Amino acid sequence: MASNLASEPATRRLPDAPGSPDPSVAPSRSGNVQSVGRAFELLEILADGGGILSLSELAESSGMPLPTIHRLLRTLVDLGYLRQQPSKEYALGPRLIRLGESSSHLLTAWARPHLSSLVDELGETANLAMLDGDQIVYVAQVPSRHSMRMFTEVGQRVSPHCTAVGKALLSRLSADEVQSILGRTGMTSHTDRTIVDTARFAEAMEWSRRHGHAVDEGEAEIGVRCVAVPVLGAPSRIAMSISGPAPRMTDALLERAVPLLLSTAAELSNDLNGRIGR
Repeated sequence: MASNLASEPATRRLPDAPGSPDPSVAPSRSGNVQSVGRAFELLEILADGGGILSLSELAESSGMPLPTIHRLLRTLVDLGYLRQQPSKEYALGPRLIRLGESSSHLLTAWARPHLSSLVDELGETANLAMLDGDQIVYVAQVPSRHSMRMFTEVGQRVSPHCTAVGKALLSRLSADEVQSILGRTGMTSHTDRTIVDTARFAEAMEWSRRHGHAVDEGEAEIGVRCVAVPVLGAPSRIAMSISGPAPRMTDALLERAVPLLLSTAAELSNDLNGRIGR
């Protein structure tokens, strides 16, 4: 390949003629329009940054030229997908809410077959939950077929420190991010097993990072045991779990559950990324 490149004549790019198309909106070799990709990149950077960032912060994170960023931001503001704050920072706009609601419904539909396979294999309730701001929200569930089962409802919001799904998701964040979230939410005691000490919780996070999963030993509700894994590589921060009465959620069941959860989470991640064209 090097010899072919060396034999090609050197070329010099001439200035664009007046009225020539903006190269940022030209299709790339893969057929993608560059400006569309860049606009979504900025939206994702904003989402990862808490929803509000300055122009300079966006430039630093994206590596794009300031004129390009400014042009894309103005377009997104005009369309309602961004808002410019009085501080001149840019914030995610209200039109994204409708897109998020629709995608959440689709996430539920895509997750159900994977959750059903867990219920078929393990016999206990399977859940999918998302980190939404500082809270955990359950977005999908397939209940156990036992008459005695868990009744966590889709849409229910819970604190992250006392749930397996919450701990699985927090374990993917830095220690500073975890401390910031816990500082805002507090560490309310729900049972006598709830971890309310930050040092002990840091140990639980380290354990989850090492083992790739998290457990709830009756910390949110007395007599309920849960095991969860993060869905790595998914477009949003989601975790998958199984939960049930402690007498049925034996150590032997958890040993069976963890590899199944990990493989099912990987399948869901691949499914989601394939469906959104990544």
